[in-house]
Amino acid sequence: MLKLSSRLQNIAQYVTEGSRVADIGSDHALLPVYLVQSGKSPSAIAGELNTGPLLAARKQVAAAGLSAKIEVRQGNGLAVLQPGEADTVTIAGMGGSLMKDILEEGFQAGKLEGVRELVLQPNIGEELVRQWLVQRGWHLAEELIMEEDGKIYELLHAVRLSPDQIKETPDIYDAGFLQVNAAAPSKQRLLLKMGPYLLRKPNAVFFKKWKSELAKLERVTAQLALAEQPGAEEKLQQFKSEMDAIQEVLQCLQTDKPSFS
Repeated sequence: MLKLSSRLQNIAQYVTEGSRVADIGSDHALLPVYLVQSGKSPSAIAGELNTGPLLAARKQVAAAGLSAKIEVRQGNGLAVLQPGEADTVTIAGMGGSLMKDILEEGFQAGKLEGVRELVLQPNIGEELVRQWLVQRGWHLAEELIMEEDGKIYELLHAVRLSPDQIKETPDIYDAGFLQVNAAAPSKQRLLLKMGPYLLRKPNAVFFKKWKSELAKLERVTAQLALAEQPGAEEKLQQFKSEMDAIQEVLQCLQTDKPSFS
């Protein structure tokens, strides 16, 4: 059995048993090979744009003896997928802006027809992915923040819900639990930025990430304070407001224990 990194193992755990998987940007096809080897997925598609990783993926699949169950395809994003071919789409290890564009292009082209769940791991720009999920009617079912080899990752698990399920499901973007001095739209933006589940159950990695983000913002504001370009003062105030909001959230979470109850 192929051994995965903790990051890929956590992605694999979100895949529903019995799902046909399309792994976009599959690199060496480690995730599809593991899912089929373990019996969790009956078949998989590994999509890769670049020739080097594509050849590595084909070699990995062949070495595992799974060429009949895993198809390695070259193409850009969800272009490798035909409607109805997959139940689950996984995309990991790229920026949130690129991931959002891949999802939107796939949506526009009908590539997500029949797909019931998305397992997404953006390296940065997680809020862009959450915004896309909201705009396109995907329910964010779970989130995870983790650290491996000194890097922090966020995993998002989204599913399609029926109208009846939507009625019965709590609104995860209801920011009433967030006891900060901000208007409702600002609280909503904080949930998109920091994660509605992660904010409700923050762990040590969550606090580590956002303290690091504050440190980055402090460096940016110090540079902007010395800048003389047009608009620098406005940007400086925007970053300071963002820092104040994040600091208030962290202080709130260190004293409260928000939940869905």
